[in-house]
Amino acid sequence: MRIGVITFPGTIDDRETAAAITAAGAEPIELWHNEANLARVDAVVLPGGAAHGNYLRPGALAAHAPIMTRVLSAAESGLPVLGISNGFQILCEAGILSGALVANEGALFRASDERLRFENTATPFTSDFKSGDEIVLPVRTKAGAFVADAETIARLEGENQVVARLVNDPLGSTGGIAAIRNEAGNVLGIIASPEQSIEAGFTPADPDTKLPVRPDGLKFFTSLVESL
Repeated sequence: MRIGVITFPGTIDDRETAAAITAAGAEPIELWHNEANLARVDAVVLPGGAAHGNYLRPGALAAHAPIMTRVLSAAESGLPVLGISNGFQILCEAGILSGALVANEGALFRASDERLRFENTATPFTSDFKSGDEIVLPVRTKAGAFVADAETIARLEGENQVVARLVNDPLGSTGGIAAIRNEAGNVLGIIASPEQSIEAGFTPADPDTKLPVRPDGLKFFTSLVESL
């Protein structure tokens, strides 16, 4: 099973993402932003970082990379696509996911472990979770506030495309939205970083107890392997 990991100039978490894929039992395949070729992968992940230094807007330049043309067409054909943090921003900028991610409340960079609550888990990446489940993942971003016009928000809410919310939202997202999916459910964008919580002893801390949590981030990748 081959899962592509796209690297852009400024991508930071491609190695951690590849490690998560390996831990889930699949083979990570390196993909370069400047090549319009997905190398016959079974799914694609856009990791976190700061593609092209986040010039113009986070993800704005990366959205026009040659490989994104292939990601768009493959996503429309049903290929599972996961965008993590900066990858979420890229998917929104490319029009693959609705809405946009803008500067956090107060224009501050946030780096904290945050509790997320699942609203709808009908994606290839979240099938190991149930609606109502809560997990803790790291959030590290300066532009993680999800926004959209009222009509788009109503559609996302009405069609169950909101996958998860931040329980205590430090970013200023509309409705605390932390993750959304496309209408078909094969594309997921999440502002938190599941690849940073895949191994016991190396996980974020519970915001309340300050104790390490379970490596629930790995479930995003085992869900994908099971779905494939």
